[in-house]
Amino acid sequence: MLAQRAWVSVVLVIAIVGFVFASFSTSDFTAHLDRQVHAIHCSFIPGADTPDVAGTSGCHVTLMSPYSSVLRDTVWGGIPVSLPAMAVFAYLAFLALALLVSGKEGDARATGYQALAWGLPFMTSLVFGYLSLHELGAACKLCIGIYSSSTLGLIVSVIAFVRARSPKSADTVDEDEPRATKSFETMGTADTVEAAPMMADETEVDENAGARIRLATASQMDRRMRAGRVGSPRAARTTSSIGFGVLGGAFVLGVAFVLVPVVAYASGAPDFSHFIGSCGTLAHPDAADSSAGGSIYVALGPQTRHVTMTEVLDPLCPSCRAFEARFSEHRAASEVSRRAVLFPLDHECNWMIDESIHPGACVVSQAVLCAEGDAEEVLAWAFANQEALHEAGQGRNGNAEVTRMVRAQFPALASCIGSATVQARLNRSLRWAVANQLPVLTPQVYVDDTRLCDEDTDLGLDYALSRLLDREEGGAR
Repeated sequence: MLAQRAWVSVVLVIAIVGFVFASFSTSDFTAHLDRQVHAIHCSFIPGADTPDVAGTSGCHVTLMSPYSSVLRDTVWGGIPVSLPAMAVFAYLAFLALALLVSGKEGDARATGYQALAWGLPFMTSLVFGYLSLHELGAACKLCIGIYSSSTLGLIVSVIAFVRARSPKSADTVDEDEPRATKSFETMGTADTVEAAPMMADETEVDENAGARIRLATASQMDRRMRAGRVGSPRAARTTSSIGFGVLGGAFVLGVAFVLVPVVAYASGAPDFSHFIGSCGTLAHPDAADSSAGGSIYVALGPQTRHVTMTEVLDPLCPSCRAFEARFSEHRAASEVSRRAVLFPLDHECNWMIDESIHPGACVVSQAVLCAEGDAEEVLAWAFANQEALHEAGQGRNGNAEVTRMVRAQFPALASCIGSATVQARLNRSLRWAVANQLPVLTPQVYVDDTRLCDEDTDLGLDYALSRLLDREEGGAR
C-alpha cells in the first residue's frame, strides 16, 4: 500500500507543476489588460529566465494568436484558455490529495475516476499542441510544460489505477507480520474465542501439513485490538469501494472548479468600449494621391464593400505580419474593402527616420507597388521571408542583396523596381503620412477614416474591430 500511495503522491506533484505553468501563462495574459505592452515569461522553469521583452519568443507568438483565448468579441482580449487549465490542474491536485487523506488511494473505482479526469487536459493538450506547431509554427515553453504535465499525469494516474485493480495492492494488512498471524487477525470474534485455549502456548502443530505455524498470544491480540489493527476504520475504508454518488458529486465539483474562475474573470474584465474611435481620424485621406502617377493605395482583395479599411504597413515589420495573421481569422476580412499604404521604416527612402529599423523595406515596398494586381502575392512572400530579407538588408551590400532576392523571385518586376516612377509613388505615400500627421510606426489601421487604437491591434482586435466595424457599417447605411 505504501507504493500505491507513492504513485498517487506523484500525481499530486504533477498537478501542482501543471498549475504553476498555467498560472504563469495566465499572469502574462492578464498583464496586458492595462492595454500596454509587457514582457512575458517563456521558460521551462517559470520565472527563472529573463522575460521576453522583444516579443520574439514562441510564447509571445502563441499569446498573441487567435488560439490563446475565447469569447474575444465579448471580452477585451477574451478569456485566456490557460485560466480553465489552471482550474483543471487545481482540481486534479485536490482530487489526488483527497484520495491520500481518505485512504482511497487503493480503491480501483476512485483511481479510475482520477485517470478519466486526467484525460481532459491530455486531449486538450493534443489539440493545442497541433495548433501551436502546425498553425502557428511556434514552440511555447510554458505551453510545452502544460502539455508535458498533462501527459505525465495521465500516465501515472493510469498506473495507479492498474495497481489498485491488482489483488496484491488491495491487501491492506502490514507486510511485516507473519502470514498466519494475518489470517488469524481477519477472523471474527467467535473464532478468536474458540482459539483462546490454544493461545497459552504460542505454537501448535498443523496436523494436515505437519508444519509449525505461529499464532498470536492473548496478550498480543489484546495489544493489537487496542492499537486498532484488527477491524480498524482504516482497514474498513480501504476495502470498500467508493460509491457512484460520491463520484457524481466529485464531477459536479470539478465543473464548479472551472466555471467559478471563468465566470468571475468574464464579469470582472474591464470595459474598454469607450476607447473605440477615440484614437484619431484621417484628416486628409486623399492627400498626395494621384491617379495619373498611380494611386498610393494598394488594393488587397475585393474593393466593392461599403466599409473601407486602410492599413499603413511596412512589409518587413514583424508586427504587421502578426496583424495580418490575426486579421485573416476575423470576420472583417470578408466584410471590408481593404487597402494598404506603404510606410517602410528604412532610411534608404524614408526621410522621416535617421536609422533604418527594417533595412531593405524600401526595395520590397517598391516591389509591392510595382505588382499592382498581384500586390498580395508579393506582400505574402515578404511576410513569409522576413527573417531572410532582414538579414540580407543588414549585410554589407544591403539593398543590393535584397533587390537581387526580390528580382529573382519576381522577374517580371525587375525593370520596375528602382525606377523613378515607383520611387516617386512611394514618396507620395510618405507625404500622405505627413499630411495626416501619422506617428512613425507600423501597423496603423483605419476603418473608413477612424483609427483603431494601437492597443487594440493584438489581443483586443476582435473586441475593438468588431465594434468599430458595426459602428461604421451603421453610419454607412
